[in-house]
Amino acid sequence: MEESRYSGFSESPRKRCCGWGTRLALLGLATAALWAGLLSLLLMWHWDTLRSLRLLQETTARNVSHLSKDLQRHQHDQMAQKSQAAQMLQNMEELRAEQKRMKSQDSELSGNLDGLQADLNNLKAQALNERRAAADVVARLQEEVAKLRVELQLSKGAACDTCPEKWVHFQQKCYYFGDGAKKWLHAQYACEDIGGRLVSIHSAEEQDFLSKRADWQGSWIGLQDLDREGQFTWMDGSPMGYSNWYPGEPNNQGQGEDCVMMRGSGQWNDASCHSKLDAWVCEQLATCGPPATSTPKGPPGTTLSLDLDSCLPTPSAPRHPSP
Repeated sequence: MEESRYSGFSESPRKRCCGWGTRLALLGLATAALWAGLLSLLLMWHWDTLRSLRLLQETTARNVSHLSKDLQRHQHDQMAQKSQAAQMLQNMEELRAEQKRMKSQDSELSGNLDGLQADLNNLKAQALNERRAAADVVARLQEEVAKLRVELQLSKGAACDTCPEKWVHFQQKCYYFGDGAKKWLHAQYACEDIGGRLVSIHSAEEQDFLSKRADWQGSWIGLQDLDREGQFTWMDGSPMGYSNWYPGEPNNQGQGEDCVMMRGSGQWNDASCHSKLDAWVCEQLATCGPPATSTPKGPPGTTLSLDLDSCLPTPSAPRHPSP
């Protein structure tokens, strides 16, 4: 029993040693397995990292290539833009030079145009003055012809004393005494509208006749120095011969007095043509009636006949100049 008891005690440590060895072996295997798994994971991570790095490198290379191409394209565009900007600057300089040239030409053309316009205005003024002078000559000729007609009719024994209604006869002329506030030029228009003109006074007898019938506040008459200061002419074109100025007149007072009025006393006074008077006096030649019947003397079998009227021009209708 003692041997068996001792033998039991001797086997127990051996068994324990075998159990610890197994455990250690298992622990070593587990450790090796863990290290193997860890290495596998590390290898897999390394491979994934390498693959990711390759992909990143490839992506980076592609991006760098794209960026390089974009940069080259941008540089090319920038160079093209610089070239275009230089061309635009050159075009702008050319346009500025052309604009300066056109301004110079425009200034020259404007000067030429102004010169042509001035020449045209001078020609128009000259033509208008010539037309007015010709019209005045024609009017004077018609006046002389009309006077000759009256003298011829008088020489034939005709009575030249017929006047239109509301006109007054005196010495082969008819006079109309108008009323209503008018300026001198408008009074002349009013006389033309009824076939006459502002009166021209050539004798003391005519002045005395008008003084007895003129408006006491003053009337416009056909005397003026509009063309040349101090050189008075009548509307019939004749220069002033007879005169009946009020003492101290004409004096061209104030802003200019170029038209003549007849005071209530009959004396004359120069006044502003823009002033309004309530009366004016018009005149026209009287109309001659048929001559007395008589037998002309001449050789037997002949008949004398003289008709000056058929040879004389017919007076034209009066025209109003521009006021």
